[in-house]
Amino acid sequence: MTKIQPGPSFRENLQHLPPVTGLARIDLLDATGNVIATIENEPGKQGSLAVYQYLSQCFDTLDAAAAAHGLDLFAEHTADARNRPGAHPNVDRLIGIVDGGQPMRIYIVAANPA
Repeated sequence: MTKIQPGPSFRENLQHLPPVTGLARIDLLDATGNVIATIENEPGKQGSLAVYQYLSQCFDTLDAAAAAHGLDLFAEHTADARNRPGAHPNVDRLIGIVDGGQPMRIYIVAANPA
């Protein structure tokens, strides 16, 4: 997938990302394959789900480069997360990786067909 050029608005950036229909959740795995976080496909988390799904399509691993691109996509939420740690846990995770945290793998879990 070709990387998009993020703009200054999260809402606008979301319009360029693939839809999350068909996803149940995303699991984030550490180097040993343990699930360390989950992003469910539910209201209030679908924007994060879209960003992480897109990052998985553009990068082999959620490393510092991928996390930095994700922070650009989160746009104004990135500044808010830096000012209010804990308010945006899915953004905080990317900040942690950019700041030297361990890379993660993104595992996409498809929804069961109806």
